Amino acid sequence: MTVFPYVLEEDHLPRLGLIVLQVDETIEQDFRRLFPPDSVRLHVSRVPSGAELTPDTIATMETSLPAAASLLPGPFDVVGYACTSGTTLIGAERVRELVAGATKTRAVTDPLSAALAHCRALRLGRIGIVSPYIASVAEPIRAAFEAGGVAVPDTLSFGEEIEARVARIAPASISEAVRDLARRNQLDGIFLSCTNLRTLDILGPLTRELGLPVLSSNQCLAWHMAKLAGLPPPLDGQKPSTG
Repeated sequence: MTVFPYVLEEDHLPRLGLIVLQVDETIEQDFRRLFPPDSVRLHVSRVPSGAELTPDTIATMETSLPAAASLLPGPFDVVGYACTSGTTLIGAERVRELVAGATKTRAVTDPLSAALAHCRALRLGRIGIVSPYIASVAEPIRAAFEAGGVAVPDTLSFGEEIEARVARIAPASISEAVRDLARRNQLDGIFLSCTNLRTLDILGPLTRELGLPVLSSNQCLAWHMAKLAGLPPPLDGQKPSTG
C-alpha cells in the first residue's frame, strides 16, 4: 500500500444542528430548502418518539434528548430541538440544558422560543394558533404563548395524535383553518404549530392574502437559528401586502 499525502482544509461555513423527532417527515425537508448547502452545514439527529404525540410520549422523549444531541458532529453555532409541543411540556430552559450538556454549541433554540422571539420582532400582540393535536397537547402551547406575553384569543385544532396522519394533513385544509381564524377574530398574526405540518409553501400566499403575518414552527425555528448564527433570514415573503 502506498500512503498518499493530503492537505486538510477547514470548512468555515456556519454549522447548524437539528434534533428531529423520529416520526417527523417534514422539517428536515423544509430546512434543506430554507438553508441551501452553500450557505450552511446542516447536520440532523433523530430522537426516539412514539407514533402518537401525547404528554406521556413527550415525557419519555425528554430522557432520550441528550443521547440524540450527543450524536451530532459538533461544534455548532446553533442547535435546534425541533418539537414545539415537546418544548412546551418539557420546558425551553430544560431543553437548552439537556442539549447544551450533550453537544458543543454556542446556542440552543426550539420552535416555541423561536416563535415568541419572532412575534416580538414583528410586534405581534395577539395571535391565533392552528395546531394538529389533541387538546392535552395543543392547549399548553396556547398557555405558553400567553405566559410569554403574547395574547391568544382563539385557536383551532385538527384533533389528531397520530404523527403519520399529521404529516399528511393537506396544506389546503391548513389554509382553510387559517382563513377561519382570521375571519372570526381581530389578530396581529397566526401561528401554525407543529414541525410535522406541511406549511412552508402556504405561508407567503396566506400572508399576502390576509394582510397579516402567518408563521409556522419550521419557519420560526429556521429564522431564529439563522439570527443566532448571524445569518440573513432564510425565508422571504412574510411581509403583508400593502397594495
